[in-house]
Amino acid sequence: MSTDRDRLVERLLRRFFGGSREDSDVKQRHSELKRARVVRRLSQSAVLTGIAVLLYVSLNAAGFWSTEWVEYWPQFVEALALYFPPTLYFDLIPFVDLGRYYQFMDEAGLVGEAGITLAIALAGTIMGAPLALLFGILGNERVTPFPLNFLFRGVMSIIRSIPALVWAIIYVPLGGITPVTATLALGTDTIGELGRLLTDELEEVDDGPIEGIKSTGAGKPQIITFGMLPQMVRPFIAWAMFVLENNVRSAVSLGIIGAGGLGVTLTIEQQTFQFTNMMATILFIVGLVISVEMISQRTRSYLREGDDVEQLSFYQLVVGFPRRMSDSLLK
Repeated sequence: MSTDRDRLVERLLRRFFGGSREDSDVKQRHSELKRARVVRRLSQSAVLTGIAVLLYVSLNAAGFWSTEWVEYWPQFVEALALYFPPTLYFDLIPFVDLGRYYQFMDEAGLVGEAGITLAIALAGTIMGAPLALLFGILGNERVTPFPLNFLFRGVMSIIRSIPALVWAIIYVPLGGITPVTATLALGTDTIGELGRLLTDELEEVDDGPIEGIKSTGAGKPQIITFGMLPQMVRPFIAWAMFVLENNVRSAVSLGIIGAGGLGVTLTIEQQTFQFTNMMATILFIVGLVISVEMISQRTRSYLREGDDVEQLSFYQLVVGFPRRMSDSLLK
């Protein structure tokens, strides 16, 4: 009886809809897929439209639609010829006059200025690292019970929320914008940045050594000293090298406001419209920062052998330099 009824329904479906019940299910599924595709495209269009509106509003707020920058375009084109002064090699091959870059680097003593920039970054990192380790340990719930540990986490968050450039301004009453205040600014910034990284790293330490120390009846200082800190040596050095990379870029940025090093030279050449010398300084800065990054990356890779450590090629280091340099201004 049921079979006869199914056959009757199938015949009716075939007569009025041109197919079987299975055919109608397929068509229904096809319609659902088409609707889903339309909804997805409408959603994507809405998102793109929203982004376009935000872009227009942002450019309008920034005064992008004014004609002032168009009026200065010929001056920019003229400056480009000074940024990259042309010459003929062997009286045949046109290329950038690298000799002029080298001549300025030698006359201006950029090696010594780079030493000041590197010294500021190194001193700031070394000064801030011990306090970063202390705050990182005290901010961990295994060491300091909740909610007291959030006092230390809060201090690190406040430090991290203030860029190094602002810390340098805060230290101005100590003696103006100098390498000393720049070093203090980077040291303070290191406490927040490195301390927060170490707090998260302490969450990942192995419980085995800690439980073993506890079983001997050791107190909390012994547990921290012999159970947690030995596991933190390699991560501490690796993260300190990472922070050093950021501090080198920040040291250049602080130099732009007068804190010494390559940033000061860059500012002077820009203010005197010596664009060739300015580009030579920029190239020297790129070389310094990329060299430090390569050393840091190799060190971290060695210390974290077997871990998933990001490996950047020389091309990626060069291409990504402007973004990393701009990010350092916000740290």
